[in-house]
Amino acid sequence: MPSAFLRRRELSLVLLLYLLLCCLNHAFGADASTKLRQPVPTNVVVLTFDDSVKSHFTVARPLLKKLGFHATFFITEGFDFPTNKQDYMTWEEIRQLHDDGFEIGNHTRDHMGITAKSVGKVREQLEAINERCRAHGIPVPVSLAYPGNAFHVDALPILESMGIRYARRGGSPEYTYEEGGGVAYEPGRDHPLLIPSAGDGRPNWSLVDFTKALGRARAGSIPVLQFHGVPDRAHPWVNTPTEQFVSYMTYLKTNNYAVLALRDLERYVGTDTKPANPQAVIDERIKQRGRGSSTRSRCVSPPATGGSDKLRVTDQCSRTFGPRLLSRSASEHKATLVQLDCARPAVPAAGHRPAPRSRMALESRISTGGTARSSIENPKS
Repeated sequence: MPSAFLRRRELSLVLLLYLLLCCLNHAFGADASTKLRQPVPTNVVVLTFDDSVKSHFTVARPLLKKLGFHATFFITEGFDFPTNKQDYMTWEEIRQLHDDGFEIGNHTRDHMGITAKSVGKVREQLEAINERCRAHGIPVPVSLAYPGNAFHVDALPILESMGIRYARRGGSPEYTYEEGGGVAYEPGRDHPLLIPSAGDGRPNWSLVDFTKALGRARAGSIPVLQFHGVPDRAHPWVNTPTEQFVSYMTYLKTNNYAVLALRDLERYVGTDTKPANPQAVIDERIKQRGRGSSTRSRCVSPPATGGSDKLRVTDQCSRTFGPRLLSRSASEHKATLVQLDCARPAVPAAGHRPAPRSRMALESRISTGGTARSSIENPKS
């Protein structure tokens, strides 16, 4: 009789302990990933690459592998991806990036800016890339980069319902598109589906600009960097020359940076804490810069440089007018930027200057290998 009483008492204590653990788990939102979270390292950076550019495979891939870096490659079938395999990757090459351990992210099927007018098409656009990933044995992406850096808060519930955990925007509206500047990601203040870029690589950047982007991070914040092609023949306005890119990566290695993909944020910050008002921190930063919350970044949509008879231009502004076909041939616009200004007349960006080659850390250059280099210098190979 006493032994039976003791057994019942033990069972009651076990049940009480179980219920207590359940309550604590619910109260603090704890899960397996939360328990394993690590402190954010002092030297940490997230590398992201947009637009499925060929040099992601031929230049970035071998260099990042050699240095042991992680990165996220955001895939779109927009522009002339289906037919131009000199400037864009094949799906077989994208699959190889996945096999190498890099993250494959979603950049929408048509490189569609996510705005109030286009938000109804978001699900279709993302699902198209998801399906292509499934067909090539690539996991469905959990990260998104907003095409043209155009975003709208109405898209957040849709992204969450589709399993997107992290979404990277640009440095706008805190900085104008032309500046290529931005702010570091502040977990808890920034919504994980509105992660800002600390810098957006440009052809006039030097190592000084690169380190300035890294330096925007403070304790607990994380710089997320945005690159396009390294180099980028199809989009020269966001081109990063190979030698500059090599100097940037060399700097990260020399200074012992932990170089992450966007999905790697899970081990440090996760998505447990979200601000009640996703726009609040953005407006606060704009006021701190003295620009006013109504300021919008200009549309900058340079033309394609391929051989098509017409140019497909996508607006890079806070609202999207949809793809436009211009009547002039691509050859007439080869070295020209098409300014589609949404908010104000086109003016040169403050501080715009060519980067002096002497400032590049070429003495610390790392070779990316003969095969990778020849494929860039001779695109027809």
